[in-house]
Amino acid sequence: MPHQPAYQPDAIRTVRLSTATLPLATAISDAKVFTGRQKPMTEVVFLFAEITTEQGFEGLGFSYSKRAGGPAQYAHAKEVAQTAVGEDPNDIAKLYTKLLWAGASVGRSGVATQALAAIDIALYDLKAKRAGLPLAKLLGAHRDSVRTYNTSGGFLNASIDEVKERASRSIAEGIGGIKIKVGLPDGARDLARVAAVREHIGPDVPLMVDANQQWDRGAALRMGRRLEEFDLVWIEEPLDAYDAEGHAALAAALDTPIATGEMLASVAEHERLIATRACDIIQPDAPRVGGITQFLRLLTLADQAGLDLAPHFAMEIHLHLAATYPREPWVEHFDWLDPLFNERLETKDGRMLVPDRPGLGVTLSDQARAWTTDSATFTRN
Repeated sequence: MPHQPAYQPDAIRTVRLSTATLPLATAISDAKVFTGRQKPMTEVVFLFAEITTEQGFEGLGFSYSKRAGGPAQYAHAKEVAQTAVGEDPNDIAKLYTKLLWAGASVGRSGVATQALAAIDIALYDLKAKRAGLPLAKLLGAHRDSVRTYNTSGGFLNASIDEVKERASRSIAEGIGGIKIKVGLPDGARDLARVAAVREHIGPDVPLMVDANQQWDRGAALRMGRRLEEFDLVWIEEPLDAYDAEGHAALAAALDTPIATGEMLASVAEHERLIATRACDIIQPDAPRVGGITQFLRLLTLADQAGLDLAPHFAMEIHLHLAATYPREPWVEHFDWLDPLFNERLETKDGRMLVPDRPGLGVTLSDQARAWTTDSATFTRN
């Protein structure tokens, strides 16, 4: 057997936090804009955590916010980051608990744990790099690629011709499925868009729709029944994200699977979805629920309940996590984050390939540094 060196104790030397604003090339609108509840999205704010150890290992993690919350995440992370300095970076569960208690007065969900997520993800990236393994392999992968679908081409601000053109481009690039937004005040327009895309891509390409929480229970049932003819993979967020009972009734009434969960900000909130059988496909977001430590807890619960998995956004993180799920999952392809990283994820034959690079397999680009608006470094005394 090859000689295995003894473990050498290590400690976190520095935690560097930074916040950067990613401008979107086009203002993005989903149903929440057309119902007057939100303004078009023009940017995404990121919280990056970069950790270095006494032995010279490094880890990168990130969290994000859309429309609001970025400054709050950054502020809370700065309040608790010093707590991690000097600790062994391998003890991730212990560190998560320590960080959580450092900010306990603001709770265990939302901004409080989204701020911790960036640090937690950086620790997993660091640990996988120390082992010389892609994160999926460190955690224990079931597969080396994951089914993928595109969302970024299907927003409601795009004309139907633009949506069809982007769908064709995505399929040509090896992306397997197409998701488009619905939830307009005029349901007939939704049905026309879905019909046009289904006709354009054909019957064999997986198609999903996302109402972004904009139907009430009656409208969701009516629209769900009308959408059955299009053989959808799922209907996403037909109701308010916290209406677990309504989602459960809808899931029981329709043949088309129901997907939801992306807006929930803790494992506890997802536990209610699971307990009420509120969805067929659960869509957690690691940065939103508090990082990989929490996400892995949630995966165990989801698998025990027999749910399928389709994590939300942040494919650079979720590709690795989805690859560890026992059931065949989906991962969401968004090209918005491409300028932030030097590397690209590959798609082929409808699947996204787990990179062979250690850790998450991404490094921050010069452009990400240029978009940084503030940073703070915490160092071992």
